[in-house]
Amino acid sequence: MLSELIIKNFAIIEEVSISFEKGLTVLSGETGAGKSIIIDAIGLLLGGRGSAEFVRYDTEKAEIEGLFHIEDENHPIYIRCKEHGFDIEDEMLILKRDITASGKSICRINGKLVTTTILKEIGGLLVDIHGQHESQDLMNHEHHLAMLQQYDGKGLLPLIESYQGVFSHYSSLKKQLKQLTENEQQMAHRLDLIQFQLSEIQNANLKENEDEQLTEERLKIANFERIYKSLVEAYQSLSQDGSGLDSVRSSMYSLESVASIDQNIKEMHEGISSSYYLLEDISYRLRDSIEEMEYDPNRLNEIENRLNEISMLKKKYGTTVTDILKYAEGIELELDKIQHKDMHIEKLEKDLQNATQSLIDVGLKLSEKRKELANQLTSDIHKELKELYMEKTTFEIVFSFEEGSSTDPYFNNQHVKFTKEGFDTVEFYISTNPGEPLKPLAKVASGGELSRMFLALKSIFTKHQGITSIIFDEVDTGVSGRVAQAIAEKIHKVSVNSQVLCITHLPQVASMADTHLFIAKLIDGNRTKTSVTPLQNEQKINEIARMIAGVEITDVTIQHAKELIEQATSTKYQSQ
Repeated sequence: MLSELIIKNFAIIEEVSISFEKGLTVLSGETGAGKSIIIDAIGLLLGGRGSAEFVRYDTEKAEIEGLFHIEDENHPIYIRCKEHGFDIEDEMLILKRDITASGKSICRINGKLVTTTILKEIGGLLVDIHGQHESQDLMNHEHHLAMLQQYDGKGLLPLIESYQGVFSHYSSLKKQLKQLTENEQQMAHRLDLIQFQLSEIQNANLKENEDEQLTEERLKIANFERIYKSLVEAYQSLSQDGSGLDSVRSSMYSLESVASIDQNIKEMHEGISSSYYLLEDISYRLRDSIEEMEYDPNRLNEIENRLNEISMLKKKYGTTVTDILKYAEGIELELDKIQHKDMHIEKLEKDLQNATQSLIDVGLKLSEKRKELANQLTSDIHKELKELYMEKTTFEIVFSFEEGSSTDPYFNNQHVKFTKEGFDTVEFYISTNPGEPLKPLAKVASGGELSRMFLALKSIFTKHQGITSIIFDEVDTGVSGRVAQAIAEKIHKVSVNSQVLCITHLPQVASMADTHLFIAKLIDGNRTKTSVTPLQNEQKINEIARMIAGVEITDVTIQHAKELIEQATSTKYQSQ
C-alpha cells in the first residue's frame, strides 16, 4: 500500500506531505482545489508521461516521492525488483521522480537511478488509477477483449503466446509468398539487380577479416625504415661482443661454480640462466626478422587499391567484410527462389496451409477458453450489477470475427481475418430494460450506468490482480440517491482487500471513508497553493454537510451528515 506521499513544486502544490492508511481514503474539496493534481502526481510517480508544465512556476524542479509497504512476500513486485537489481528491504519500496523546468525526468527506486520505463513497470504492479475517461473506454469495443482477458489474470498467457508464435510464422510465410507472386516486371527488375550485386561481390573474392589484415600490413610497410632500424638496434644491443647477452652469460657462469653451496645463490643462478636463454631466443628471432624484411613499394599500392575496392563494397552492402559476405549469402538464396520460383511457391503454399491449420487449431482453443471466461465474467457482473440497483439489466459478451480477404483460409463458411490477438472480436452488449433487445453497450448505457458497469468490472478484477492500491478519480459521476449509496458500499467493499483512494463529490461515498482528507486551495501572498488536511469527527461531519448542501450548511444538513456516517458505520460493521 501507499504509506507516504511527498509532493513539492508540482502545479499549484508548493509542498504537501500526506500519510495514507489501509482501507478507504476519500479526498474531497471544492472543484479546482487540487484533488486531481494529487492523483496526477501519483500517476507521474508511477511512470506517467512527464512535462515541464507540471513544474510550479518560478521553481527549478518538481519532486514527487512515495513510500510503499508490501507485506505480501509473494507479491510479484519482489521478483520484478530483483530482476532490475534492487531489493525490497523491510517490506518498503521508495519511488522518487524529479521533473526539471526543462522537462527532464530523473527517476529513482530505493535510491537507484532507473529509466522511466522501469519506473512504469514497477509502478504498474503497485497502483491502479482509474479516472472518468477510463469508464469511457467501455464505450469502445476495441478495449473489451483486453478487459475480458484481464479477468483471467495471466491464465490465458500460455495460450496467447502459443498462438502468437504460430501467427508470426504464418505471417512470415504469407509475406514470402506475396513477394514471389507479385508483379512479374518488378520480379524481373529485382532479379537483374541481385544478379549484378552477387556478381560484384563474388568477383571481389573477399576473405573474412581481409580488410583488417591489409590495414595492419599497410601500417608495417609505411613504417618499414623505423621498424628495421629498431630491430637492428635491439639485435646489436643483445648480440654484439661485450653487449647484453655476453654480460648475462658472464653473470650466469660466475654463479654456476657456487650455486650448489648456497640455496639462495642457486635460485639466483637459475633465474639468470632462464633470462639468458630467453634473451638468446629473442636475439635469434630478431636476426630472422631482419633477414626476412624486404621493402616492396609496389605492394603498398596493391594494398591501397584493394582497400579502396573493399571500401566501395562496404558503402553498398555492409559496414564490414563479414556483413558483405552475409548479404551475399542472403541474395544468393533470394536468387535461387526467384529462378526456381514455381518450386518455392509450391512449397510455401503447402507450408502456409499447414501453418493456417495450426493457427486455426490454437486459435480455436484460445477462443474456447475466452468463451468460458466470458460466461464466468457475465455471471459475476450480473451479481455486481444487482448490488448496484441494475438487477433488471441483462449483460452479454458477444463473440464475432472480422471477414478477411479471399487469400485468407475459409472457415465456418466465411473468410476469417487472423490478427495477432486471434480471430475473436469481443463486444459487451446490455439491455437495461426488460423486454428490450440486447444492444452494444456504447449505444445504450447512460453516464451513470457506465459508471456502475465500470465499478462492477473493477470490483471483480481486483480479486484477480495483485495491485496493492487502487485510485478512483470521480468514477461516481452521474449518479445520485440510492444508486450513489450502492456505489459507496461497492467502493468500500473493494477497499476491504485493497487500499483505495477515492476523489468524490458524493456525500454517500465520503461517509464510508476510513480516512477523510480535505483538499483546499489557499492564497499565500501573491501565490496560490494547495493544502491537505486529515479530518476528524466534527470536521468530517461539516465537510459531508457541505457536500450535501453546497453553499449553506444548516442544522438539517448537519443532522443528515451525521445520519449518513452512522448508516455507513453500520453497513461497514455488518459487512465484516
